[in-house]
Amino acid sequence: MAEKILFVDDEAPVLEGYQRALFREFKVDTAVGGEQGLSSIQDNGPYSVVVSDMRMPGMNGVQFLARVRQKSPDTVRILLTGYASVDGAIDAVNEGNIFRFLTKPCAKEELSSAINAGLVQYRLATVEKELLENTLMGSIKVLTEVLSAASPEAFGRSMRITRYVRHLVGKFDLPSPWRFEAAAMLSQLGCIALDSELIKMSYVGASLSQEERARFAAHPEVAKNLLVKIPRLESIAWMISQQLIPEIKHGAGEGSPAIEDDILLGARILKLAVAMDSLRMLGLSCEDAAAKVRDRHGEFGWDLIDALADFAPEAASGELRKVSASNLTTGMILQQEIKTRSGMLVVPNGQEITQALLIKLNNYARAGTIAKDIVVLVPE
Repeated sequence: MAEKILFVDDEAPVLEGYQRALFREFKVDTAVGGEQGLSSIQDNGPYSVVVSDMRMPGMNGVQFLARVRQKSPDTVRILLTGYASVDGAIDAVNEGNIFRFLTKPCAKEELSSAINAGLVQYRLATVEKELLENTLMGSIKVLTEVLSAASPEAFGRSMRITRYVRHLVGKFDLPSPWRFEAAAMLSQLGCIALDSELIKMSYVGASLSQEERARFAAHPEVAKNLLVKIPRLESIAWMISQQLIPEIKHGAGEGSPAIEDDILLGARILKLAVAMDSLRMLGLSCEDAAAKVRDRHGEFGWDLIDALADFAPEAASGELRKVSASNLTTGMILQQEIKTRSGMLVVPNGQEITQALLIKLNNYARAGTIAKDIVVLVPE
């Protein structure tokens, strides 16, 4: 796909001039004014480079490019101005994180050179981002595989929480949504430090001693301390640490990131998802659970609670089969509890089979300690 450049100015003839001068080198779109520019980014983006005039009515260039940064963080931003202003340049750099600051009139060669430099910067940023996200998501997948084998109950809960988070993040158009899904997927990682019985009792709201409640309540901090050692997962670790506390705080100390608004919102989203799953585990319907969290609107905020209104639990679909343990494959969903012949629970009903869990079940099967045939749902 061709890399696109967007020019924004309040004078249509100026925009036409840019198109005439640059159409042989670049794929150029234009927008008259900041509002139309934001609409173009929403409807026709992503743009590799956005070039904006400074003086525009309603929304000046600094304000516009600051909004571009929020909507499309990877887009390289260039500001054109007809007057040299130190204060304006400082504002542009601080608020819009401007890549180049050019004065008008700007020669075609100078403008073309700045755009080409912007394209190089965009390519570097997007390649690094893709590599980073793919590498981190690979690491996260490994950790969730380990969780699925070590604590199927915790893994199952993390997958349910992830569905809530995915729904809510989609409502708010948050940048880099993988961060919030990653926080949900790893939200129960700290449960590997807990025994299986305590996890099950906590999830279903059973009566616990004060010491047991304290041990369970510590699992988010355990996960944070594990994840904060991985570069670029600091904000994810912080969101996970906030899931059970009464009031979300910025935190302090080693590993606490500079908390941005989207990370604060992500922490509230995760906390709401955990609360919803806890209520559902008590046997409440989706509607009754939603009614309960509405009573806690001071914790979550009406914006998140209202965004849950059209959430519907995913209904598993596929073909029911009885297969031998040796023929299980990843992606199948268990339709029965798997217990050892002595009655110890190995995997709960409804668990999706991951690679790590498959190895675990194969080992049990070879030892002859679980039933030979298992009922599973094979997804369509």
